Amino acid sequence: MKIRMSKQIIEQILINLQPFLEKKDASQITSHIYFSAQNDKCIIKATDMEIGLEIVTGNIMIDHPGSCTVNGKKLLDIIRIMKDDEITLELLENSLTVKQKKSKFKLPTFDSGAFPKFPVIDNKPQITLDSLKLIQSLKKISLAIDTNNPKYELNGALINIRNNATDLVGTDTRRLAITTIENENNTELSLIIPKKAILEIQKLFLDKITIYYDETNIIIQNNDYYFYSRLISGRYPDYQRIIPANIKHNITLPKKEMIDAIKMITTISQDIKMEIYNDRILFHSLSSDNVEAKTELEINTPLENKFTLNFNSRYLLDFISQVDSGTFTLGLNEENLPFVVKDGNFMTIIMPIVI
Repeated sequence: MKIRMSKQIIEQILINLQPFLEKKDASQITSHIYFSAQNDKCIIKATDMEIGLEIVTGNIMIDHPGSCTVNGKKLLDIIRIMKDDEITLELLENSLTVKQKKSKFKLPTFDSGAFPKFPVIDNKPQITLDSLKLIQSLKKISLAIDTNNPKYELNGALINIRNNATDLVGTDTRRLAITTIENENNTELSLIIPKKAILEIQKLFLDKITIYYDETNIIIQNNDYYFYSRLISGRYPDYQRIIPANIKHNITLPKKEMIDAIKMITTISQDIKMEIYNDRILFHSLSSDNVEAKTELEINTPLENKFTLNFNSRYLLDFISQVDSGTFTLGLNEENLPFVVKDGNFMTIIMPIVI
C-alpha cells in the first residue's frame, strides 16, 4: 500500500478517529487505525469494540492499493509535527513509513486481516425519525446523563419510541432531562445508547442520517461517516412516574437575567437558595462558611406567598444552556418536592436540596 495526501486532510481524519481508539493497551489492535486503499477510495476506521467509526474519502491519492493498521495516537503525533505539505504513507514489509520530503518515520503494523469487523446494515430495521431533531434532542439531554453510575443503564440515554411520539431521556438520579419528538411510529421500541456514543454523534453528524439497529448495536450512516455503538443492555427506570402529574405554580422566567443572577452567586457557592416573591426573586449562596453572595431579580410572579427553593446551580444552568427561546417556565409544587423547568418539548425535573 502506498498513498499520498495533504497534511490537513489526514490530520483531520485522524483527529476524528481518536475517541474510538483503545487508549490503555497499545499492544491491542484496537489501538490501531485501519487503512484500506482500493480503486479510487480510501477507507479509514477505528474501534475500541464499544464504538467504531469508518471514514471513506476520495481525497487521498492511491499509488498502490493495499491495507494495513498502525497505532492511531502515534501516527497523529507524527502528522502534527510535519509541515503543511504532501505526506506519503507506504507499507514496507511489516512497517508503515511516513514520509515528507527529507523527513521519515517508521511505525510497526499489525495484520490488517485481524482488525475487528464492523456490524453491517444488511436486513437491519431502520429508525424513522427526523435525524436533525434527533441530534438536537440528544444534545439537550446529554448534560444530564450520568458517567460512572453502578447501574450501567444510567450511563446512557433512553430512546423510547411510542406510537405518536419519541422520548429521549437522560438522568444522573438528581435530575431527569426529557425531550419529546412528536411523530407517528409504526413500531414501539426502547434503546439505551451510551453517553460516549452520544457525545461523538453530536460532533460527527450535522445533517441527514440513516439509523439502523439490532439487539446489540445502533448504526448511523451518512455520506461521510459510518458509525456504530453497542447498546446498553438493561431496564431503564420508569421515568414517566417521576414527571409530576400536576403543577401548582408556573412562572415564566427570562433566560439571560436568570443566567446572570445564578452565575453571580456561583462565584461563592454552587448551591443556591432562591426565594420567590410576588414581585421579585432573591438569590442567596448556600455555603457553610461566613462568605455570602446575594442578588435580586425584579419580576412579577403569580405567587401570593414566599416560596423557597434550594438547588444545585449546575443543574439549572445546564438546562438553560439548551433553551432555544428567550424565556422558560419554572413549575413548582411544594418546597421539598422536585421542580420542573420547561422549554417547549424539552424539560428537566430537578431534585431540590433539603436542608
